[in-house]
Amino acid sequence: MIKQNSRKPSHLWALAAIGTLICLSGYTMAQTATQPNPQPFVIPALREWHGGKGEYLLKSSSRIVLTSGHQKELEKAATILKNDIQAQTGYELKIVSTAPKKGDILLSLSETDSSIGEEGYHFKANEYLSIGANNYKGLFYGTRTLLQLLEHKKSIPQGSAKDFPEFKVRSFVLDVGRKFFSLSFLQDYVKLMSYYKFNDFQIHLNDNGFKKYFDENWDKTYSAFRLENETYPGLTATDGSYTKKEFIALQALATDYALRIIPEIDAPAHALAFTKVKPELGSKAYGMDHLDLQHPGSLEMMKNVFKEYLSGDQPVFTGTEVHIGTDEYDKKEAELFRAFTDQMIEHVQSYGKTVRIWGALTHAAGKTPVRVKNVNMNAWYNGYADPIEMKKLGYKQISTPDGWLYIVPAAGYYYDYLNYKNIYDKWSPLQVGNVRFAAGDSTIIGGAFAAWNDIVGNGISEKDVNDRVFPAMQVLSQKMWGGDKTIMTYEAFDAERKNIGEGPSINIRGKIGTTSQSPVASYTFDKREKSIPISQASYAKGKKGKALSFTGANSFAKLPYKEIGYDYTVSFWINPSDNPGSNISLFKSSNSEVKLKQGDSGKLGFSRDGYHYDFDYTVPEKTWTHITISGTAKGTSLYINGRLQKSLKDNWIQYTDKDKTKMRKVETLFFPLDQIGGFNGMIDDLQIWNRVLSDEELFSVK
Repeated sequence: MIKQNSRKPSHLWALAAIGTLICLSGYTMAQTATQPNPQPFVIPALREWHGGKGEYLLKSSSRIVLTSGHQKELEKAATILKNDIQAQTGYELKIVSTAPKKGDILLSLSETDSSIGEEGYHFKANEYLSIGANNYKGLFYGTRTLLQLLEHKKSIPQGSAKDFPEFKVRSFVLDVGRKFFSLSFLQDYVKLMSYYKFNDFQIHLNDNGFKKYFDENWDKTYSAFRLENETYPGLTATDGSYTKKEFIALQALATDYALRIIPEIDAPAHALAFTKVKPELGSKAYGMDHLDLQHPGSLEMMKNVFKEYLSGDQPVFTGTEVHIGTDEYDKKEAELFRAFTDQMIEHVQSYGKTVRIWGALTHAAGKTPVRVKNVNMNAWYNGYADPIEMKKLGYKQISTPDGWLYIVPAAGYYYDYLNYKNIYDKWSPLQVGNVRFAAGDSTIIGGAFAAWNDIVGNGISEKDVNDRVFPAMQVLSQKMWGGDKTIMTYEAFDAERKNIGEGPSINIRGKIGTTSQSPVASYTFDKREKSIPISQASYAKGKKGKALSFTGANSFAKLPYKEIGYDYTVSFWINPSDNPGSNISLFKSSNSEVKLKQGDSGKLGFSRDGYHYDFDYTVPEKTWTHITISGTAKGTSLYINGRLQKSLKDNWIQYTDKDKTKMRKVETLFFPLDQIGGFNGMIDDLQIWNRVLSDEELFSVK
């Protein structure tokens, strides 16, 4: 018998294989479809996540629904959320008290889960989205999570989260004493910090520069106290300060954003602002930046200063905690320093406040007792306050280690920009210097990082400080909320964090669009631009067609942008004519100004933050010149007709003191775009890029 061949023809095997692949592929797709949604990325990461299937979709018809009870707090959170969603998406949602429907956002303060504490919340995304908490703070933080998830799209993966902080204090310290920050900057920072679930904003209200930068003369050395004061005329700085009314309003804003302001008045060192008002209180032994602790007037003055802000039915310092400084006094006077600290604690606590101090009691070792109860300590340097010793004494500590978390811009010591990877991988508030506390140790109540503006006069701007603080805030948000728990590598986190911004309506970084090869804005003025209203300006024949023509200081146009931040390039053709005088404007915003004539120099330049720079270049009159200005966090460059004219960066100020001190000069600029004009002449072909162009590109742009 002849056996039949059991092998299938090749084409039949192929068909069978294809059929098998189709079956396997269908199985894989079905399996994928049934997988729960992965945890979405927010900063800080959600502590617990249980993925669902599908997506929640925010629509223009969505509503913010309030449950019954706690109406005042719910309405406050809902109103802020409504405004933020409108700024972020354009949707104007209604606030209602009814049953939620598909697409709605439900806010509740009726949670019974005590494990989430005051700042935790439950977050559930199904057909409608719900945020529930047992305290306003937790509810508000839940709305910040929602806004982060809505930054780039209107859908959110369905699932449920339980989120709560690991640490009670999540703080940022800003030195406004040596560098003034505008009230609007502080207001923006309240919102920015809340967006990343920081809850503690310590504002260092007074300080002074280093004598060596001021001819070794205390009278010339810069000092400032930034708050309105009536007790001591002349104490309040004249180059920037906050009224009592403004500071009270700032604290109220912070409360609305689940944040608290910790006002800090620093003494008995860092006290030059006080001794300039009362020179007899300056220490002859240690310098005028030290109060003379042997003089009874020193304690009296500081008690009076605090009394002005703490007393009365409506005190200026409205919160529950106040910082009294007590940092870096000469240890030869340890006993007097300890007595001063104890008496100031007693004084401030007599107004019902918890007191915060800088750790100094190891440095100032002695027998004089210093109060512990209701005192929180910034543990900043273990040589000044050994954290183990402070634990034994009973102090609650806020981990603020200088070797990890101190930013001092352009100083050459500490950090200019923090080491983000090292912090993400190795630090948590349990780490105080080189001492690591065990998880759950009640001694450590949280963490803080600080931006100190030690080098007075170096040109640092608000924008430069934020350039250093913002990425640090993103990393430290994760570490202070979640502690050592992370859900991804630093490299993955670093890539993802760049997709989250500063929050709705906040643009401290001056971002316009996304980085691209083409300009993000281009104005040739060949036709009247509807987006550019003009005042006493007109259109005239220009370099490449029509141009904007201006006739003096009151002749200008309004652009649809305030400014552009690092990294950028701005180019334009200009033909000025007959501009006598000084400080002739070209571009202006509330933060900076580019001038055709800087001061009396007659040179092209710019001003911001009280600093004035010029490019050592005079723009010729009655002829067309192509100007390009590019800016980074390192400096500002001018190109004329496609060629580099002047680069303002990496310059130094040389001093003649005995140790040949040098100061790095910071010559950066956020380019102002709010207003163009203010001179006699024409501007044509304005181009704005959100990147720095190469030399080849710059020449071709011309």
